[in-house]
Amino acid sequence: MIPWRRHTARALPVNHEGRVLLLQGFEPKSPDTLRWFTIGGALEGEESMAEAASRELLEETGIKAAPEEFSEPYGTSTIRFAWGDYDITQDQTFLSVYVGDAGVTFDHMEAIEQQTTTTFRWWSADEIRACQEVYHPDDLAELIDEAVRRSAR
Repeated sequence: MIPWRRHTARALPVNHEGRVLLLQGFEPKSPDTLRWFTIGGALEGEESMAEAASRELLEETGIKAAPEEFSEPYGTSTIRFAWGDYDITQDQTFLSVYVGDAGVTFDHMEAIEQQTTTTFRWWSADEIRACQEVYHPDDLAELIDEAVRRSAR
């Protein structure tokens, strides 16, 4: 395994019903193990967290939100996982953004993301708490609660 450390911005888009958009997918070497995860990716160059969250939200979902529309960062964690040939240590920072009734498309994803992302869903924190499916991070319900609070209209 090739070690890789990366710093990521994780976008939690909140819709008009107070639900947060999550993606479902799998690790390339384990296509039978599905998991729900937040939208986001590694910072590029001198990007701010909000700039990276804005870019990743557009790339992964087709939803446009300017960096200044995102909340201040409010949650951080470090996780470790395998992805293909990589052993990734990921420092992640969470930001929320209100997106109303935005539509979702995977048309802007990179090829590997399109191949390993199966679907999307808008989730409430209570639905995550009751969920029997695999999701990341472990404190996702609390992150959703905070995203909704920060994005209240």
